[in-house]
Parts: sequence; C-alpha cells; structure tokens
Amino acid sequence: MTASAVASVSPARAALAWAHGARFLTTASRLDQLPVTELPEIAFVGRSNAGKSTAINTLAQQRRLAFASKTPGRTQHINLFALGPKDAPDALWADLPGYGYAAVDRAAKLRWQQVMADYLAMRRSLSGVVLLVDARLGLTDLDRRLLEFIAPRVRTGEVRLLVLLTKADKLSRREADAALRSTSQALGEFASEASDIGVALFSALTRAGVDDVAQTLHAWTHPAAAA
Repeated sequence: MTASAVASVSPARAALAWAHGARFLTTASRLDQLPVTELPEIAFVGRSNAGKSTAINTLAQQRRLAFASKTPGRTQHINLFALGPKDAPDALWADLPGYGYAAVDRAAKLRWQQVMADYLAMRRSLSGVVLLVDARLGLTDLDRRLLEFIAPRVRTGEVRLLVLLTKADKLSRREADAALRSTSQALGEFASEASDIGVALFSALTRAGVDDVAQTLHAWTHPAAAA
C-alpha cells in the first residue's frame, strides 16, 4: 500500500495494512550477526507457550511468518522481520526465543539468557518491547525478572512496553477484567512520568485486541502519523 493510499484510510486499516506487509529479513544466533540499522525495532518476548509466534502471525495475517517449534523452547534464534514499503522499510520486528521451558538444556538456557539480556540492554535500535503473557497465568517470576531488566530503559522513555495478555478467549469477562487490573497494578512499579507502558487482552482465535495492538505498534514507529 502506497503512502497516499494509507493516508486516505482509517488509522486502524492503515496499521493493519502495515502489519500485514511484514516479511522475513534475517535470523541470528548472536548479536553480532544482526544488521546495524537506524530503523525502530520492536521486540516480541515471552515464555514458551505464551502464544508469541501465534500473535505475530495473527498481526501479520500470515500463517507461518514466525515459526512455532513443535518443541517449545527449541527455537534459539533472533528472527527479524521488515515492515513498510519493500524498497524502503520503516520498522523491524524482532522475534526473540521463548524462555522458561524446562526441557531445554541448561547450557542452552544460560547462553540464551545472556544473548537476550545483551540484546535488551544494548540493542541501540530497540524502541519497543511486546511482552506476551498467558492471561490465565498472569505475570510469572520469569516475566517479572525480564521486566526488571528492561525497566531502566522503559522508565527513561527510551523503550516502550506493551504487555499482551494472550489466550484471552479462555477467560470469562470477570476473569479478563481481573487479569487486566492485576497486571496493570504490577506494571505500576516499573513506571515513571516518561514511561510508555500499556496492557491489553489479546486472542488469536477471536482476534480480540488485534486492531488496537496493530495501531499501537504502528504509532510507536510512525509518531508523525499518530500525532
């Protein structure tokens, strides 16, 4: 979709059209294998089985853009996807390995914990983090550890944060409201006046939250259009 065409449609449709254009760029097992870029980069992180790959595929409306391993926790690469015009991408999505799956070899866990820590702390182009959390479980200890790690960059406003409560279709309305409240309260401790933190319910099955999430991510990388 051209820039003039995007300008003529609603913000929701423009954001969805942008997300639907996501395409694979490269994969890396080490940080030094990632391309140096000035494009804003949004990282998707979460526990194995939290629905991270499914969420990415749903946002992009593509069945296998993000690969979901049959064995959770076995995907050990950072996968980058480009968005925007094919000849002039305007943003990147980064799919980080899932964490917390017990069957993964300890040495591999430790290596990937360090790779992810270095990425989240030092990747200069990182402008946003989407943390995928199973709505039925809420924030786990591992999720809270990740939040504590990125808190310094979030509090300064350098990195935005969106927590997606996935599999929301499995909750009743009362349970969903409770999940939103408890997660919002927990995120309060990571906030400052400069912070840009959000929490939303998400379901790949019912597509609940898809439009809003697409608009949020589009606004993160297109501040002029969101103004």
